Amino acid sequence: MAKQGVDMARSGVLRLLAGVRDGLSLSDQTGALKGLAPADQARAGRLAAAVLRHQSRADAVIGTYVTRKPTPQVADVLRLAVVEMLELGGAAHGVVDAAVNLTRSLGKKGEAAAGMVNAVLRKAAGHGGWSALPPQPMPAWLREPVAIAYGEDAALAIESAHQAGAPLDLTPKPGVLIEGADLLPTGSLRIHGPAQVSALPGFAGGDWWVQDAAAALPARLLDPRPGERIADLCAAPGGKTLQLAAAGAQVTAVDISPARLKRVAENLNRCGLSADLVAADALDWRPDAPLDAILLDAPCSATGTIRRHPDLPFLRDGSGIPALVDLQARLIDHALSLIPPGGRMVYAVCSLLPDEGEAQVAAALSRHPGLTVETPALPGTDPAWITPEGGLRTRPDYWPDRGGMDGFFMARLRKRGGGG
Repeated sequence: MAKQGVDMARSGVLRLLAGVRDGLSLSDQTGALKGLAPADQARAGRLAAAVLRHQSRADAVIGTYVTRKPTPQVADVLRLAVVEMLELGGAAHGVVDAAVNLTRSLGKKGEAAAGMVNAVLRKAAGHGGWSALPPQPMPAWLREPVAIAYGEDAALAIESAHQAGAPLDLTPKPGVLIEGADLLPTGSLRIHGPAQVSALPGFAGGDWWVQDAAAALPARLLDPRPGERIADLCAAPGGKTLQLAAAGAQVTAVDISPARLKRVAENLNRCGLSADLVAADALDWRPDAPLDAILLDAPCSATGTIRRHPDLPFLRDGSGIPALVDLQARLIDHALSLIPPGGRMVYAVCSLLPDEGEAQVAAALSRHPGLTVETPALPGTDPAWITPEGGLRTRPDYWPDRGGMDGFFMARLRKRGGGG
């Protein structure tokens, strides 16, 4: 049991950060917050994400005032307090007192470190230049290829976008608007500031679903038509399935995870839409009847989603990229075998790495004679986002004045033998 005076949400933050050090994502740690009130769970999640977004900046401040490296838990207490004071505007007196109480709750080593924490944080509260500190850098395994692909200025801008976090984006059914939400050029709705999804207008009626503006583009690029038979491979969490179903297509959503498909089913039901859900490995699945089109949102490094998932750079080391690249190529080849001549497929990944995007499409063109890329012409997108290969590349630093977007690559491929 926590000692008297310990803030339960802040205590939850320490458990979440320790879990990340142990290789667990924030979203996989619901058990770490068991027993906390829902409001405290939400606050702990927000604070943990903020610490991860600003860890290098907090460490720079802390390093000015400590003489000996603290234990990992005490370091997390210091980081949390610095971020609360200097980034989130928390009152110094209350934050410092809470941090000291939290430190003391950590056992004998915490009791011994409480005086140091108090002294360091009282000095850190008056630290100037926080806003001038550079943003949390991407890990070297990601930063180097990103800087090579897009340039050093773009890499810095992407890091700034990661630090800023992400607003809440919704994909609405046709004609749906929400008071206070921004209508983005591509048709998504954007809500700035904290929001409880289930309390927003239209949630119960299924007027929209949560989906980043960039994540909504692959289904639009596929251009689904009423009555078409379309397979959504690797479908969970399901936003693209809902888009295809809302367009009137006959959708088969295939995903290897039955648990994730259950979430897709819940969203389909809430939104009054239907699709056939199949729990299967996409590499083994074949349709019962000919398909018109396929949407393949392939497993990838997810490096385009760091603005939403700041724990990702702490959990990955880049060693899994070659295996993902191989899997993506096999998925592309299998998916192309499922559509007839003239059929089309959109390949998409939420990755910043060209090896998972642009290079995959170039390699697919070399393996499949007659395969072509159809240059996108999507409303609201910038022509500068179109790549030399004819795909569409989004990045977190795009739309900086609107709040950015996830990093995606997508391309629409057409098999020889049919037109338009």
